[in-house]
Formats: sequence, C-alpha cells, structure tokens
Amino acid sequence: MSRVGQLGGGRAGAQALRGGFQVERAANGRYQWQLKAPNGRIVAISSPAYDSAAEAGRAFDGLRCEAAELTARITHVRDGIGWIWMVPGPRGLPEARSSRAYERYATCQNAFRRFVALLERQSADGTVPAQPDGPLEPDVPLEPSRPPAPSRPPQPSQSPQPSQSRERSPQSAGDA
Repeated sequence: MSRVGQLGGGRAGAQALRGGFQVERAANGRYQWQLKAPNGRIVAISSPAYDSAAEAGRAFDGLRCEAAELTARITHVRDGIGWIWMVPGPRGLPEARSSRAYERYATCQNAFRRFVALLERQSADGTVPAQPDGPLEPDVPLEPSRPPAPSRPPQPSQSPQPSQSRERSPQSAGDA
C-alpha cells in the first residue's frame, strides 16, 4: 500500500508519521484508512475499501463522531488461533476492524477499548480528515484552542484506623 496522506493529531515532522489517522492506496487502486497509536503501531483499519481518499476520510470521521456509542463484535479468527474485533455498520457489515489477531479474548477487548480511546482523543484534539478531492494536508482545528479547564483540588482521604494486632514483642515471645 502506498501512503496517500496522514493526519497525526497536530504533530509536525517525524512525530506526525508515528501516530494518527492516515489513508493508504491499495494495490487494486482503492483506498483504506488506518489509525495508528502514538508508538506507531496500527490499531485499526477500515474493513471496506473506498473509491477515493476523501470517501475513506469521511468514513473515518463518521466513526470518530460516534466513538462513545461504538460496540464491537469479537469473533474467533477462521484460520489460525486468535480473536479479532470489528465494528458493525448499519447493515451489519464491518466498518472497522482490528489490524491483527489477539491470542486472548480479554486482550482483544482491551484493544477495542484503546481504539475507542484513540478515536475520542482524535475528536478532543479537534482534528478532522482532509478536504475531499485534494491532497491530504495536516489537521485543521475545528475551534480555536481553549486553555485547559482548572483542575479540582484533591479530596482529603480518610486514612484507615490502625489495627490493634496482637503481635508479641521479641522479649515476650521467648517467655511463652
């Protein structure tokens, strides 16, 4: 697959190549998107192939907007050992899937949770896929950046009462 464009959460230079959303062109001439974690590992890929890079970007944007409501269908792989997750679309066809199989069911569940968290982070960053019918360009913020919300002071915690254990002192242990 050749890389068509990438949106890396507002990072520039070499850092942008490691994580974020990108669209790639397959050998058959169609396009698929993939989402990479900040460490560069591919977390998810689109199940369908699209006719244009813009169409793939719109499909990813649709998933990103629905991140909080997404559910996964976790199935055992047909050939081999492992579990994969997929996000079913309105007609039951997969819209996104894990990029690899996981040995354990619980690991596959956690991988889906990480995918949703990455989608939500992409939404929180205010990034959108590139405009249609043009080269993919860096992310465009939806709104001007806002200062971070003030954090609440930590609540005082009640420390547990010390338990009165019946330990013997070293002197009384020898007397018994």
